[in-house]
Amino acid sequence: MQVDVLLGLQWGDEGKGKIVDVLCPQYDLIARFQGGPNAGHTLEFDNKKFVLNTIPSGIFNPKTLNLIGNGVVIDPIILKRELDNLKSAGFDPVGTGKLVLARKAHLILPTHQLLDAASESKMGAGKIGSTLKGIGPTYMDKTGRNGLRVGDTTLPDFMERYERLKEKHLNILAHYGEVPDFKEREDAFLAAIEFLKTIPHVDSEHLVNQYLKEGKKVLAEGAQGTLLDIDFGSYPFVTSSNTTTAGACTGLGIAPNRIGEVLGIFKAYCTRVGGGPFPTELDDEVGEQLRQLGHEFGATTGRARRTGWIDIPALKYAIMLNGVTELVMMKADVLDTFEKIYACTHYRYNGEVIDYMPYDINSIKPEPILEEIEGWNQDLTGIRSKEEIPAALANYIAYLEKALEVPIKYLSVGPDRTQTIVLK
Repeated sequence: MQVDVLLGLQWGDEGKGKIVDVLCPQYDLIARFQGGPNAGHTLEFDNKKFVLNTIPSGIFNPKTLNLIGNGVVIDPIILKRELDNLKSAGFDPVGTGKLVLARKAHLILPTHQLLDAASESKMGAGKIGSTLKGIGPTYMDKTGRNGLRVGDTTLPDFMERYERLKEKHLNILAHYGEVPDFKEREDAFLAAIEFLKTIPHVDSEHLVNQYLKEGKKVLAEGAQGTLLDIDFGSYPFVTSSNTTTAGACTGLGIAPNRIGEVLGIFKAYCTRVGGGPFPTELDDEVGEQLRQLGHEFGATTGRARRTGWIDIPALKYAIMLNGVTELVMMKADVLDTFEKIYACTHYRYNGEVIDYMPYDINSIKPEPILEEIEGWNQDLTGIRSKEEIPAALANYIAYLEKALEVPIKYLSVGPDRTQTIVLK
């Protein structure tokens, strides 16, 4: 067996959580492989809405095991809150044994969040738009080889390790000015650490590979989006992890030849949160219309998302990096009222017309070349089969498939899991 991978192809917020929830009955294991509680995976079903930050989106399927992999950074306070909220809503992943934690996953300390806030504040106008959840500093400690991991919590010297890392952080924070009081958060952190000990800790690389050996099906769930990848995104306005298919290998402990289907998710238009380049951004009434119709506000942060038309060169870049085999188009219904929609096919960049994403789109801004496309101007939210798809939307799908050279297998026409149409 191989591991299928599901990830975002834009700047995040593509709707990954919904599609994992739709697909998880086909899988035995859903595994988050990178990122942290900056994710906001929204799931809607039975007139209920849930936002997951750290927990994999297969958690509502009673037959599916969910793994928080070694590539994820975990805030124990947020994870405990998520699980408490689920239990209050009638779901108990811990009690049912449907959630396990990788021992090698790193922990976000309260002082990591103080460092995040201090660093972002110091940047002033050049800030990257961090969610201030301590994720960047935690990955810095990971690569600096002095972070704390889930498995450390069961060691007899855990508190000594914690105090040592906290002291390092406080010495750094002293250079920024007065250190805010964080005792209340520290108390909550240590209480949440005790709670984490009640969740099974596993060697995730052995667990995943044993599942494959036994012929079980595994889906790797990504967070954020390809254009936020630390190596291949719009650096430095990126996240702190590898959001691409390669990140699934290092974030779960699987060999590259174990990768199966790669499902790439994209919106029928584009959005971005925080700072950084956005070639097709619409800073006008149309952009605001997209924002309001699409409810484009962060599920985790509440921040308004920037909006724009779909960017084909950027999508082709993301498809290439990830080896995408199937596409999922989200939020087609947001474009229901537009008589005309647009797609960026090329950029005018540094005196040339190009059809690829160049190295530097920060200091030299690409100008999008847009192609006009007939809108369907029809409510999609009630359709449930491909036979009901309006001709103009079918043409848009065919147009994108030709440009991207990958089939669109699923179409989402609303937030509920039932509003998902299989096209292929």
